[in-house]
Formats: sequence, C-alpha cells, structure tokens
Amino acid sequence: MVSYDELVEQRRSPKQSSVSSVSPLITSMPESRRADVQQTTTSKGIPTLTLYNPSLNIRITGINGAVIGRRQGPYQSLFEGNMYISGVHAQLIYKSDTGWCIIDKNSSNGTKLNQRDLQPDIPMSIKTGDIVTLANINLQVSVN
Repeated sequence: MVSYDELVEQRRSPKQSSVSSVSPLITSMPESRRADVQQTTTSKGIPTLTLYNPSLNIRITGINGAVIGRRQGPYQSLFEGNMYISGVHAQLIYKSDTGWCIIDKNSSNGTKLNQRDLQPDIPMSIKTGDIVTLANINLQVSVN
C-alpha cells in the first residue's frame, strides 16, 4: 500500500511515465461507516474528478472507466451495505471532447444529475458544482 504522501511524490517525480496508475487506497470503514476511497490515475490532460458527501464521509476520486456499484468496481466497499445501490449502478468515464461523464448502467433505483433522471447507457457530462444522486446518496462534483 502506498501512503498519500508517497503518491503525491510519485506524481511530481520526473521519472514518471505519461500514464501511471496506483492501486486504490481504501481506508478502513469504522462502525460509523466512514469511507474514503482515493485512486489516482495520472494521465496528461485528464483533470481530477472528486465525488463527495461530507455528511456521509464519502469521498471518491474518479477513475476513468470505473464502475460504481454494490458488487463491482473500486468503490464497492462504500456501497456494499446499501441495498438501494445496484450491483453495477453507474460508470465514470473521461471523454476528451466533453470531459468527465457519468453513465447509469440500468440501475434499479436510478442515477440523477442535478435532480434529473439519467437514461441508461447514455453518458452525461458532469462539472464542478453538479450533484450526482446514486439511488438515495447525493454526491457533490468537483473537477480540478
């Protein structure tokens, strides 16, 4: 496992290739269900996506192509106890022409962007200030 400080140092290192990936850093979830998932994928030109809910102590750093779900994906530990989140609920992708997008993967309880229902399998662009709702969980969007 790599510490956050080591991860930051790796990102600054001149020896770094143009694309590198570090395994997800997932902090233990105490009884309060505090959850932080951090994944850094460094690639030239791709901004960092963060989805967060401070009151639920959820913080997700976007991974291009990652599934968000109760049974699959790097964020599984955040949602495995939430029966409203589908096994494969949504997916995050980065497109060079539109930026970060979220796709509902035909989830049972839906995905919303700024209180509007998403149609399954249609990528919707997300930007700083947007609210993504996965079933019953609201997540604030930040893109840096």
